[in-house]
Amino acid sequence: MLLFDSLSPLTHSVKISSPVLLSSPSHRPLRYAVLGAGFAGLSVAWHLLKQSPKDMNLHIDLYDEVGIGGGASGVSGGLLHPYSPKVKLLWRGAECWKEGLNLLSIAEQAISSEELDSETGEFSEGFGGFIVRRRGILRPATNMKTLNILNDNAQNYLPSCKIETIDKDAALKLVPHLHVPFNLAFYMPEAVNVNSLRYLKALFLACQNLVKEISVSGDGKKRLHLQKKSVSELRELEGEYDAVIICLGAKADLLPELAGRLPLRTCRGVILELQLPDKIGEDYPNHGPSILSDAWLAIQGNRHLYMGSTWEWKSRNSSPNVSTDEASNALQELLPKASAVYPGLRSWNFAGARAGLRAMPPLTPHGSLPLLGCVNNFLGENLKCKYWLLGGLGSRGLLYHGWLGKLTAEAVLSCNEQIIPSELTSWKNK
Repeated sequence: MLLFDSLSPLTHSVKISSPVLLSSPSHRPLRYAVLGAGFAGLSVAWHLLKQSPKDMNLHIDLYDEVGIGGGASGVSGGLLHPYSPKVKLLWRGAECWKEGLNLLSIAEQAISSEELDSETGEFSEGFGGFIVRRRGILRPATNMKTLNILNDNAQNYLPSCKIETIDKDAALKLVPHLHVPFNLAFYMPEAVNVNSLRYLKALFLACQNLVKEISVSGDGKKRLHLQKKSVSELRELEGEYDAVIICLGAKADLLPELAGRLPLRTCRGVILELQLPDKIGEDYPNHGPSILSDAWLAIQGNRHLYMGSTWEWKSRNSSPNVSTDEASNALQELLPKASAVYPGLRSWNFAGARAGLRAMPPLTPHGSLPLLGCVNNFLGENLKCKYWLLGGLGSRGLLYHGWLGKLTAEAVLSCNEQIIPSELTSWKNK
């Protein structure tokens, strides 16, 4: 049974108005390059395939030197909810939440009859695992500022993701031995804890399945190829594609054409894996939620969880590998924060660490918003290709990627940047 089987896939198609985009079985195919196979890149690829007219010949090359989920997206903690402890109302939270759940539904449908081979990383029949590991996220109030913001969110929650204000006794029924400093906690039963890497691979599978379905129908020809190689400069692609969509996260600034021109800050985050020792018999409750606090706990099972995340600003280290010293420092930083609300965590053992380099967007009057839009003006004149950017998703990539990928695909297919809200393109005017 699918976790999101009540949600239907996108059926919206974009009207193609620009002559350069006209394509049919008798014309040359339209060629797009999507740089990056994380949350942003795979969302864009899916929506380009889904929203383009069925009779359009469309070829998409997805570039990533590591492969699906090889960057920060693949090591994300995977806690998905539409709220923030820093602002009372998250900008466009409803749209982001809706489209995020929609893509989760699509990914789960794709793997409902598939199995991932542990050695090859490919899917085969009989898959029986889950993308969503846990339902529900609990946030105890730990200070007055957070308490006031969460109280306001609880009064103005989205109908599709309610926030329940619960007392200490109710919180302890969900997570025994939880510490609730203000005797008040906020529970989001519809929020989810996603296995990010499995989700990304399943979304890529959904893209492949969509290509097959369209080919079988005979309406048109669509192709999707994963190119496991890096693009060191955009001029390598000039003349090869009709559009290039840059979804490289923190690595976008490494492209010489964009270096120093994007208002992004890099931040390396370390996530720790912890396991409960065999000698301790009391498991984490089967239906217990994940926990948000000054450090978060993404519960992966009765005896297995992820704890995160550190914030190393201005880092350029994009390696997922974590040294012994870096892991030790992360443990010293995160364990006191997480154990302040879940004291039993001090009995858990360190089992591993991973890291990702996030691209953090600038602060605006609407909050920290990602960067979208056409960037041809950064690259020069008389270009044969249109270049687009979807970047700066920061620590909310899982929440933002569905809606922003849809917006980006619509803008690319119609050659119309006006589709994108001005709040997301205004960075180019500064």
